Amino acid sequence: MLFAAETAEALSSGWFLEHAWLIPLIPAIAFAVIIGFGKRLPQGGSEVGIASMTASFVLACGATYQWIQRVHSADEHGEEGALGLARGFAQTVLPRASEEGGHSLPYVEPVIKNWTWWQNGGLELTIGQHVDGLAIMALLLVSFISLFVQIYSTEYVKGDRRYTHFFASLTLFSAGMLVMVLAESMVQFILGWEIMGLCSFLLIGHWWEDRANSEAALKAFWTVRVGDVGLLVGTAIIYFGASEWAQERGSNGFSIQAISGWAMSSDASQTVLLWGSVALFIACIGKSGQFPLHTWLPDAMAGPTPVSSLLHSSTMVVAGVYLVARLYPVFFTGLEILDTGYNLIAIVGGITIIVAAALAFVQNDIKKVLAYSTVSQLGYMMMGLGVGAWTPAVFHIWTHAFFKCCLFLAAGSISHSASHHSFDMKKDMGGLRKFMPITFWTWMVSTAALCGIPLFSGFWSKDEIIDNAANNDYTVFFVVGLAGAVMTAAYMTRATYLTFFGEPRGAAAGEHHGDDEHAEEHELELATVGGDLAGHGATLTDADLFDSTSAASGGDDHDHVHDDHGGDDHGGDDHDHVHDDHAGPHESPPRITVPLIILGFLAVFSGYLLAPGAPFKTEYFLEWVEPRGVEVEDVVFTPSGEASGHEDTEEAVGVVAPAIDASAFGRAAPLPTAESGEGEKGELTGCGFDKPTDGVCFAPKVPHAVFKWSKAAISIALVFFGIALSAWLCLGVYGGRKNPFAGLTQRSRVVNAGHQFLVNKLYLDDLYGAIIHAVGYPIAKASYWFNQHVIDGVVDGTGRQTRKTGVWVYRNVDQRVVDGAVDATGTVANESGEALQPVQSGKVNQYGALLFAAATVGAIVLILTNV
Repeated sequence: MLFAAETAEALSSGWFLEHAWLIPLIPAIAFAVIIGFGKRLPQGGSEVGIASMTASFVLACGATYQWIQRVHSADEHGEEGALGLARGFAQTVLPRASEEGGHSLPYVEPVIKNWTWWQNGGLELTIGQHVDGLAIMALLLVSFISLFVQIYSTEYVKGDRRYTHFFASLTLFSAGMLVMVLAESMVQFILGWEIMGLCSFLLIGHWWEDRANSEAALKAFWTVRVGDVGLLVGTAIIYFGASEWAQERGSNGFSIQAISGWAMSSDASQTVLLWGSVALFIACIGKSGQFPLHTWLPDAMAGPTPVSSLLHSSTMVVAGVYLVARLYPVFFTGLEILDTGYNLIAIVGGITIIVAAALAFVQNDIKKVLAYSTVSQLGYMMMGLGVGAWTPAVFHIWTHAFFKCCLFLAAGSISHSASHHSFDMKKDMGGLRKFMPITFWTWMVSTAALCGIPLFSGFWSKDEIIDNAANNDYTVFFVVGLAGAVMTAAYMTRATYLTFFGEPRGAAAGEHHGDDEHAEEHELELATVGGDLAGHGATLTDADLFDSTSAASGGDDHDHVHDDHGGDDHGGDDHDHVHDDHAGPHESPPRITVPLIILGFLAVFSGYLLAPGAPFKTEYFLEWVEPRGVEVEDVVFTPSGEASGHEDTEEAVGVVAPAIDASAFGRAAPLPTAESGEGEKGELTGCGFDKPTDGVCFAPKVPHAVFKWSKAAISIALVFFGIALSAWLCLGVYGGRKNPFAGLTQRSRVVNAGHQFLVNKLYLDDLYGAIIHAVGYPIAKASYWFNQHVIDGVVDGTGRQTRKTGVWVYRNVDQRVVDGAVDATGTVANESGEALQPVQSGKVNQYGALLFAAATVGAIVLILTNV
């Protein structure tokens, strides 16, 4: 017990960890300040948003440092401070003797605090914080990306008529994500989840005067709402399943920590876990743009580019992946991950990878290429979680955020300073590398990271997902991962060629035209099969394999060439003054390029937090973020305030450190690896497939594939093959060189049909529209009839009958009985008074006579009674 006390003392959390709840609170307050006073401030409220995100980032950095100390203190049995941190770094870089000697790392207790939000009988809703490695990673990521997006936005939306409201929504958007990340309970999780849904609607439809923008906002809102039904249903299922187990330990069924412990226990019902995980994953499909509910995500490009960058990199779409990672014990057990070669998460993620990558090939809008790329990369994250690669999947959230944010901001830089508000790569770009060197090189390094080129950040996360799929016997998804890597390299090579290479075209060549003229030209291009770009220095036909323009795309594929800077239609009169003065493409100002440089740097080096290949062999991310599948003594969730004498409102409910047995911090069993043979599924015990016998597991123990360059060589070769093939096709199709694929869609009906299928986005929008019209319209019409004739009929009929009853009661009961009785009483009293009035004459002789008569009558009565 002395050892347990020393360990608990060593794991005491610092100020930043204890007050992590300030990280979302500050931007939430900033939102209120911007809304209330932003227009009166010198910078329109943007300075408040930037200051709040700076404060949140500083607090997140402090919490990150203290969390690393906490992890290393647990590993070193209480060695804190700079020495413990340095030793932790050294042990992370070098081979860990503890693992080689057959011992695993100890359980690290999260920092949990909560306050009672609402209580009714035995039901208690709480709000607070749950800080562990996953939350720390997301807090640091969201606050950092949000800060640089806001700085970038001060230049990008300068002069916009809703400048203040833009920064208010952007700040609340980040606050919602931070609330969700820190959620201690599922109720708080849903709160942050829905705040983001509202803000995404406001930001996507920021320029709502354009009908396409408002429709895109509505499409995003309603599509995500369809999935959100699953979140509510899944939360309810899990709550009722976990309540009894949690209440026995002093918690409730909404607590994320209690849900995780219950899901890994022998008391959990497999049926409840299965249907709960399916319902929750439906919400993830909608929020994270997984097939088939991905259709809203590309249309969300109608919003300003900074919104696209933030939404696609570290908020909103990552929320679904975060939910699976946060409640991984529920999905791990419910869907029997690692127990079969297929499961719902892996299947949906794998399909999303291929479908989104294929759709990215036929896009002319640079933002939509990046949007479909995001969908595909989200598929990698989901597939990673589905095949048991928890750490690589979460690490891909980390690396993807930096390079995808950089790519979107680079696209915005091109629109801002080179293509006159256009995002059309074929009409208004080309040859921009000579005019925009900073934008070009940051784009290139971010593209290299996205494609998974070795030594760039995306390589380390994506390759680990693919490698672990093979290691965990998910062979089909190993192949899917490799195919997705080839396709990613190919479509990004195409986008890079059209944007930065070849001859400048349209606005990139200095051909400026008014917004109305530009819009008319774009509509003409959409109305014809293919755009003739011969006048822009390239030979393109409607039958080119990569051409996405067709009459069949119609309004659904509406790409506003000025959807981010629509001039006076979207902002103030001086909104585009920056563009009116230049005579051609040029590099963007520092408030745009500085964030690009920083993000480009991170697109290269952020991956070295988990670079297991020689000569690096770093495993920081694994040590600091992955929850450790260690069985601890059965815990009791008791209010810390009761143990320490504080009030419930000041302290939180958490796992009390002394409740964890000292043996839980001992070196029990090695982490399963392929080399040791313990990576095989059947040998996972304790927190693996077998339920804990004596204690509680809060996370499953998953195997980790051992990185080898020989295994990675397959994906590396395929990536370079994809780049080379795409470059050859681009030179032939767009560069005028001889190429057998040029005009292929004209020569082959099969290829043309496939091309049209992709151009029309698999006809999913048409399908959904048909379903809504064929199924939804009759249901709506029947509901209207039911409402008018049944519900309203019953209500109206009840009202009419009630009125008739009231009239009858009024006439017969009130008027005749009640009022009649009252009136009759008054009449009797009145008449009696009139009859007795003569008696009150005032004459003494009369009164005497009456007295004498009364006495006579009394005497007679007495005589008669005596007789």
